Amino acid sequence: MAACDSSSDDSLYPIAVLIDELKNEDVQLRLNSIKKLSTISLALGVERTRSELIPFLTDTIYDEDEVLLALAEQLGQFTSLVGGPEYVYCLLPPLESLATVEETVVRDKAVESLRLISSQHSPADLEARFVPLVTRLSSGDWFTSRTSACGLFSVCYTRVNSSVKADLRTHFRTLCQDDTPMVRRAAASKLGEFAKVVELEYLKTDLIPMFVSLAQDEQDSVRLLAVEACVSIASLLQQEDVEQLVMPTLRQCTSDTSWRVRYMVADKFTDLQSAVGTEITKAELVGFLQSLLKDSEAEVRAAAANKVKDFCQALDPAYREPLIMTSILPYVKELVSDPNQHVKAALASVIMGLSPILGKHNTIEHLLPLFLSQLKDDCPEVRLNIISNLDCVNEVIGIQQLSQSLLPAIVELAEDSKWRVRLAIIEYMPLLAGQLGVEFFDEKLNALCMAWLVDHVYAIREAATLNLKKLVEKFGSEWAQSTVIPKVLAMSNDQNYLHRMTCLFSINVLAQVCGTEITAHLMLPTVITMASDSVPNVRFNVAKTLQKIGPVLDPSCIQSQVKPVLEKLNSDEDVDVKYFASEAMAVIAGI
Repeated sequence: MAACDSSSDDSLYPIAVLIDELKNEDVQLRLNSIKKLSTISLALGVERTRSELIPFLTDTIYDEDEVLLALAEQLGQFTSLVGGPEYVYCLLPPLESLATVEETVVRDKAVESLRLISSQHSPADLEARFVPLVTRLSSGDWFTSRTSACGLFSVCYTRVNSSVKADLRTHFRTLCQDDTPMVRRAAASKLGEFAKVVELEYLKTDLIPMFVSLAQDEQDSVRLLAVEACVSIASLLQQEDVEQLVMPTLRQCTSDTSWRVRYMVADKFTDLQSAVGTEITKAELVGFLQSLLKDSEAEVRAAAANKVKDFCQALDPAYREPLIMTSILPYVKELVSDPNQHVKAALASVIMGLSPILGKHNTIEHLLPLFLSQLKDDCPEVRLNIISNLDCVNEVIGIQQLSQSLLPAIVELAEDSKWRVRLAIIEYMPLLAGQLGVEFFDEKLNALCMAWLVDHVYAIREAATLNLKKLVEKFGSEWAQSTVIPKVLAMSNDQNYLHRMTCLFSINVLAQVCGTEITAHLMLPTVITMASDSVPNVRFNVAKTLQKIGPVLDPSCIQSQVKPVLEKLNSDEDVDVKYFASEAMAVIAGI
């Protein structure tokens, strides 16, 4: 008898611990307890999980948001722990409660878990248990439950009978007309998803009126979500239906009084283009793009400018070039001198992409003047966006044409008074070098790269040394030997000790890409000479450089040349020099 009592006590133990921990004042303990739910459930077994654990959880939903969020997430993975799909309906009550709480992230997670387990219901259970839950949520007193309901229609619609489908459509229509803007927003955000599962005849008779109504809502936050639904709906209809049922609403959104709605049209413009097809694009969307590029709000113009390249690329090749030249390029030309720098920067990031579409002649005649104008823009971001996309144009018109026009602008950026602009152009230099080729680079840009090594801003000098490394990776160590290394080593005699230190920093990075021979024969002698520099900062950087290039050198070179120098520095009168020398000796001893 005692044994029997003890086994029954053991079986009660996990749930008792859970109850204790869930009632604990410490939020962290309650959270840990929720995260261990699956372990507790396994200890209880499927039957007691269904009969005790799930009801207990359903009754205790009054906790901190953090705990409720963890619970909503856990329940989505609980199907096997309650006995599989046959019993998955047991999870509906706690998730239904969680879908009505005030905190949005908890509700969203509960809806996500409900969507996850909906597919595990049999069609009979779906109709008998899941759909009633959706109905209860959609007619709940609080707007929180009605917003949650919006996300559940599409996951159950396809697997229920036609009369239940009709009920679901009716409930969704009611949510689209709800008094609370938050509910209408939720319905608008899920309308496109619902449209994809509804039969075509009901899409036309039931959902499109909802879409039209939401697109005319008094709240712009609802209207802008209708634009997203527009993409899904248009992609499901035949062209004549799109023209008749969708385009009137889209026209209205494009000229909406709220800039946020027009911004959404601009932001989704290429999605709309692929949804409505080539004919409507030619007849209507080109005009919409023109009006968005001339919009009174800078945010709208910037969003539209961002889409210009992709829109032009997706036009029908049969009429693409003349249409761009006559209907789009004039508007693009105006944006080049837009008063807002974000608009100009957005355009600069895509305008180069028009070059392959329009070909060599049009690029030279029409686009190149625009590029040059943008390269002289006051805003550095505009100039950098042009330079970072040079490869598109390079392929079309060739480097000679491009370099004559670009070089002055590159030099200007390289010497800009704002150091961040100089820093950005340094980062693009390896890309430019690859496009321009070694001969042109040596002739026109090499001097700039060397000048950056003696810039008065440390960040520029540091970036310039890394730039040298990337250039050597691109052009090879022979190029480095003849072009870069002599100039770097000459800095070791510079009067300014900061420039002498830059010489050491450059050797640090060049040794990695130039290899053993060049490092030992060309660079090491200079480093050794600098060990007797009068400035302690230079001497301890010699120790750091020897430590850095040690792995590149062969052991005999380390023994005969590096160790004697480090021993000398290790008895230096400056404490920092001694410290870095001893550190370098310890590292080199292990090589």
